[in-house]
This record gives sequence, C-alpha cells and structure tokens, in this order.
Amino acid sequence: MVGALEEISRELAKEARKRIDARRPRPKRGATLKPSSETPLWNAIITLVKPQLNRRGARAVLARELGVHRARIGEYFDQQTAMPDAERALELLIWVSRKYDSAKK
Repeated sequence: MVGALEEISRELAKEARKRIDARRPRPKRGATLKPSSETPLWNAIITLVKPQLNRRGARAVLARELGVHRARIGEYFDQQTAMPDAERALELLIWVSRKYDSAKK
C-alpha cells in the first residue's frame, strides 16, 4: 500500500509542478494547507480512500473511527475543501491499509 501511495503521489506532484506558477508568492510559514494540486500526498490518499467509501454505511463507519461528523468525510473526499489533522490522517492511513489487507485475503 505504501508503494502505491508513493507512486501516486509522485505522479501527482509531477503534474502539480507543471501547473504551479513560479511567480506566485509562497504561502506564509505555518499557514494552513488547503486541498489542491499543491498537496499531492493528500490527493494520493483521496484516490486510495474513495473506492472504499462506495459501500452503504462506509462513510459513517469511517467518520466514527476518525471521531468526526459524517459530513466532514464528504468535505475531505467529495468536495475536497478540508483536510484532516495529522493524527486523523495517520488513522486514515491505518484504516486504508486494513481495507487493502482484507481485500487481498
């Protein structure tokens, strides 16, 4: 799973670098990142998680495991207007790895 995540993030980072305008100012230090082409790792996680959310009730289960409201899952993966904090992102990676491991069995 880590290999797939790494490969997807490299491809997305390559595409993002092509689109980034070099004249645009850098964000201020400590500024909150928003999901965009400048967050290739998050975009790679989205591509891994979205197929896992197709089953009925999968969003509610994920929201319960992450300790967030169900609507926040839509903001993370559908509207892509928010990103989880570091702890929840790590919990999300563990959740995805469990899903992929159970699919292989």
